[in-house]
Amino acid sequence: MRYVKVAWHHDFDDEPVLYLSELGEDGYETRKVQVFRDGRSEWADEDHETAGVGLSEIAFPPVSEIAAQPEFDAEEISSTEFEQAWGAARAQ
Repeated sequence: MRYVKVAWHHDFDDEPVLYLSELGEDGYETRKVQVFRDGRSEWADEDHETAGVGLSEIAFPPVSEIAAQPEFDAEEISSTEFEQAWGAARAQ
């Protein structure tokens, strides 16, 4: 598994500002957390999606490709950092 964090810099009130994804060996998301400006989090996995968050239907692009776009900061993170966000999102 790989873990990725993407910060999206924007002024939209109803859009997430932070995405954390767990990626399988094939590059597809297996779990995802979205964090909003107000601190609210939403989550998705293979068994749970909402109108606001779901797993991507395409493989995750290279982190360098995302980070090259000025509105995003992207980096690989540890499983520990992802699990902390996952636990917090599931507790809401």
